Amino acid sequence: MAGKTESKNGINGKTNGFNHCYQHGHISQNTSPKDTFIETFEETPLSTAILTYLGYAVLVVIGHIRDFLRSIGIEKIKSCTEPKLQGYVSLYQSWESFYTRNLYRRIRDCWNRPICSVAGAEMDILERVSPDNGWNFELTGKKQHVLNFGSYNYLGFAENKGPCADAVEKTTMKYGVGCCGSRQELGYLKIHKQLDELVAKFLGVEAAITFPMGFATNSMNMPSIVGKGCLILSDELNHSSLVLGSRLSGASIKTFCHNDLEDLENKLKNAVVFGQPRTHRPWKKILIVVEGVYSMEGSIVRLPEVVALKKKYKAYVYLDEAHSVGAMGPHGRGIVDYFGIDPKDIDIMMGTFTKSFGAAGGYIGGSKDLINHLKLQSHASIYSCTMPPPVTQQIISSMSIIMGADGTNEGQKRVQQLKWNTRYFRRRLHDMGFIIYGNKDSPVIPLLIFMPAKIAALGRECLKRGLGIVVVGFPATPIIESRARFCLSAAHDKEMLDKALEVINEVGDLLSLKYSRTIPPSFSEKDVELLL
Repeated sequence: MAGKTESKNGINGKTNGFNHCYQHGHISQNTSPKDTFIETFEETPLSTAILTYLGYAVLVVIGHIRDFLRSIGIEKIKSCTEPKLQGYVSLYQSWESFYTRNLYRRIRDCWNRPICSVAGAEMDILERVSPDNGWNFELTGKKQHVLNFGSYNYLGFAENKGPCADAVEKTTMKYGVGCCGSRQELGYLKIHKQLDELVAKFLGVEAAITFPMGFATNSMNMPSIVGKGCLILSDELNHSSLVLGSRLSGASIKTFCHNDLEDLENKLKNAVVFGQPRTHRPWKKILIVVEGVYSMEGSIVRLPEVVALKKKYKAYVYLDEAHSVGAMGPHGRGIVDYFGIDPKDIDIMMGTFTKSFGAAGGYIGGSKDLINHLKLQSHASIYSCTMPPPVTQQIISSMSIIMGADGTNEGQKRVQQLKWNTRYFRRRLHDMGFIIYGNKDSPVIPLLIFMPAKIAALGRECLKRGLGIVVVGFPATPIIESRARFCLSAAHDKEMLDKALEVINEVGDLLSLKYSRTIPPSFSEKDVELLL
């Protein structure tokens, strides 16, 4: 059910994954200069798919019956409904209202749980109860201490003590909690300039610009880069911020099948040969838009091949590193670092600070000309306040630790710990018999649930056993690919991982979630050595 605000809708408005163009039921292996590229996407069992559709069908039928009973006054209306005005069509979308009222509401306790601690490796959740089956919730005053496997705290910087917290406290006393102005209107402080320069150095690019909101970094900057007469080639699973930015730009948009380089090349070839529709004039520019790590699938972009196509057809690449910067690569510098690619080969490098850095906001890195253009033309630069100084300092401190600029190897230890945790956790889940999606090095690990009733059951049963997880379903995922999504962190030690795996194994047996019928992917000798 819809418990995920970060849903990924395709450019054409279809829900993410309805038309999966990548092949399920196989393991793709392509040797890169750095490592072996291994990703698994096992096909949904036919019987499970049929039962899942039937489960949703029953829920929809019951929902329509209850709506009918409410309309004739037999059942009390507890939701906020749209007033019926004579001669007016409905202002709100009826299907969304129906879905929220009759399907999502039934298991709403699985989401929006109030947390009263730092969202680190462990966290405290406020207990709440619903006296009316999910319409309203009341706090009981009790707290539950659980392992946290649902936060994007990849490098464990979500902390309220230590060098980052100390530096943030000093910055707050010096600058206050906000700037209340944009870059052009006295909101740009010395600390913001320091961050811009540090980000550029960290990424290995000429210059960088930072913004207070990650979503707006995509949605508000893409219209400044492409427009009418331009073509965007977007991966079908790109995040909704990229989708919105593409639409706002006014450029023509075509999607290509996820990580399908043959499909991408065909579309590039046709774009170059035939040009714009009707006039056949050449496109002003062609922009390939991809993500480093796809947060719902746990897959990784095949960046070396994308860069090769970009050079072959003289296109540009827009790379979203929201989930990969800090979490991927031997130095924690993202998917570019992971594959050992020259940063200059990526025209527009975008990322956020909300995951690996324990902060907020986003950045764009590239050439000086690009950054100067965005400083003058970007709506996110002109019309928004600059990043709050305490948040800016958190990023500076955590990024400095990752780079080793603090004089310690703490950053490198965290990067390596995350890599070990990821491979260990994935391998154990595969061996238990669960269907797991994604790349062996992706810290986002989707575990397929499928059936709607099991979405809530898994979330509730894990919480009872002291494990906090994120469960996701339609419309944030395809209707037959509901999943739990585990997010690994460098703050997790082996004891925590083993405890979480024990809970998942127990609940998996209880709910019959071990659907896998394939042999777990074979790891290289290097991988085996890493896990020993």
